[in-house]
Amino acid sequence: MIPELGNFALILAFCLSIVLGTLPIIGAARDNTLWMSLARPLTAGVFVFLSISLLILGYSFVTDDFSVQFVANHSNTNLPLQYKITAVWGGHEGSFLFWTWMLGGWMLAVAIFSKSVPEEFIARVLGIMGLICVGYTLFMLATSNPFDRVLPLPPADGADLNAALQDFAFIVHPPSLYMGYVGFSVVFAFAVAALLSGRLDAAWARWCRPWANAAWAILTLGLSLGSWWAYYELGWGGWWAWDPVENPPLITWLLGAAMIHSLAATEKRGVFKSWTVLLAIMAFASSLLGTFITRSGLLTSVHAFATDPTRGVYILGFLGLIVGGSLLLYAIRAPILKSEFGFGNWSREVFLLANNLILVVASAAILLGTLYPMVYQAVSGGDLISVGPPYFNTIFVPLMGILVVLMGIGPVARWKRTSREYLRQQLTRVAIAAVVLGVAIPVLLTMSVPLGTIGVCVLALWIMFSMLRDVAGKVANKPSLAAGLKSLPVSYWGMQLAHFGFVMTMAGACLTSIYSIERSVLLQAGQQADLGRYTFAFEGTRPVQGPNYIADEGTIRVLRDGEFLRTLHPQKQLYTASNTPATHMGIDGRFLRDLFVTLGDPRDNGAWSMTLYVKPFVRWIWLGTIFIAFGGILAVTDKRYRRYKVSKQEAADEQPANARLAGEH
Repeated sequence: MIPELGNFALILAFCLSIVLGTLPIIGAARDNTLWMSLARPLTAGVFVFLSISLLILGYSFVTDDFSVQFVANHSNTNLPLQYKITAVWGGHEGSFLFWTWMLGGWMLAVAIFSKSVPEEFIARVLGIMGLICVGYTLFMLATSNPFDRVLPLPPADGADLNAALQDFAFIVHPPSLYMGYVGFSVVFAFAVAALLSGRLDAAWARWCRPWANAAWAILTLGLSLGSWWAYYELGWGGWWAWDPVENPPLITWLLGAAMIHSLAATEKRGVFKSWTVLLAIMAFASSLLGTFITRSGLLTSVHAFATDPTRGVYILGFLGLIVGGSLLLYAIRAPILKSEFGFGNWSREVFLLANNLILVVASAAILLGTLYPMVYQAVSGGDLISVGPPYFNTIFVPLMGILVVLMGIGPVARWKRTSREYLRQQLTRVAIAAVVLGVAIPVLLTMSVPLGTIGVCVLALWIMFSMLRDVAGKVANKPSLAAGLKSLPVSYWGMQLAHFGFVMTMAGACLTSIYSIERSVLLQAGQQADLGRYTFAFEGTRPVQGPNYIADEGTIRVLRDGEFLRTLHPQKQLYTASNTPATHMGIDGRFLRDLFVTLGDPRDNGAWSMTLYVKPFVRWIWLGTIFIAFGGILAVTDKRYRRYKVSKQEAADEQPANARLAGEH
């Protein structure tokens, strides 16, 4: 009976979403105050019923209700409690309910924290998000209901949760990734609402920026956690595989980065209005594309949720309807949204535009490599081909190098017009210092000429010194250094922190790719193997009994230059309910390097296969993403984003464009 209540709550959420997606939008068009005022209570109602539905599904897992098909397929009596709870998003049906609940949460947040936004505008925003919720809930009710029963004879026990998902990272990675993914629906709704209302001014950009920054920052954490999880769980020692299912979140992240920079230009200078709206649509479209790829059944991946192509057809149709409709509206309205201001060839606007173009080109290249195998298979009817890391690395790495160069110039440049002489004065010393130290440090440390390392160091120092130069320029005329630093807005510090994190991540990725070493060995108890400065001494294995698995746990003493450093305990696990093997790596993580051991299979002579890794600077990848995410969140807290009143200058600047839009309405 209780699962039926969850299904009923889902139906009620669907019905309220229909009302939310119609009445407030119609009310805004007809200036009907009553209908517009329904947006916020309807949003609260949708969230409440989605919450009830999700809680009931979680209750079904906790109580081992194997009469619910989704529970029977993704849980087991012996599954630890924390994984019974997280199993809610461990399969297709439950993960989509969790996804939709996240959408409801973002909708409620917009309703609560957008009190200063005009009623007619927020009615359109919530109405558009309501229409998205209609599509999601209809998809579940029609094709992917998590409350379907196993009748007439439910199984005595469940099939168990995928062994790879029984990990702490599964508790935090999907929620953060979903939250970031779904957050771009808010920005999409603001963009479409702006097209409908004809309101694309500095105030609109100010309303939109905190939501864009928040979604992008949370998606950063989601991507980082996924990379970290893959690194220590899958046993291959890598942190990014260019998997066709993990690529769409990266595409969304890149487009989101372009969008938040474009929003800054729209808010401060009133430029790139139509381009900003297009980026918002593209970012949301890429999130839907990721949903399609994950759930279409077209690809086999560790990240894939579904194998039923009919579900993919529905998602593809929904993608075409939502994105196609928004692009049609954009095509009709965007030509009117022209900037009233010009800018010089060396202005900050130009460097922001170049930044945007690089990010979009990188996104397009990744999208091409991701979709080409599926398109080829559909056209040729042959086997699915793959596009490997060499393609992606060859395109992505040079583009990121160019982006880093521009990141050092853009913040120093002035809005509207900057002379080349001014840039030369500001950046000549920065460039010289970056080149000299970037060459000297690697050469002195390695007593060689490592060109790759030199390139990474030069680019990293270029950004660091340009950031310091920018700060120095902004506080130069203040009474004191402390007063100058205090006068800088929070969003500025968020930008600087995010840029620092990006450089740290890129440096970590490049340096670990250059200096990582690995070795596959066969060792018996008492034998050892050398890798670089490290010695790995194998002392044998012992049996370990887990809550729902058995394992062989190895003991490996690690020595550096003959001195004891650390004991590692990698495991080879077997989950008894599903008879699925899994690995648990032995890792010694430090700021400058990781030691990494994967325990393989036993051999007849008592030896074990294992792979040894030394991975310098790999931790910088994830530390950098933490700085990026924190920078984005810090920018959200800027007080001016909560300011509705528009200055007289802003109003005058936007009046001509808004007048033309109103005439078209």
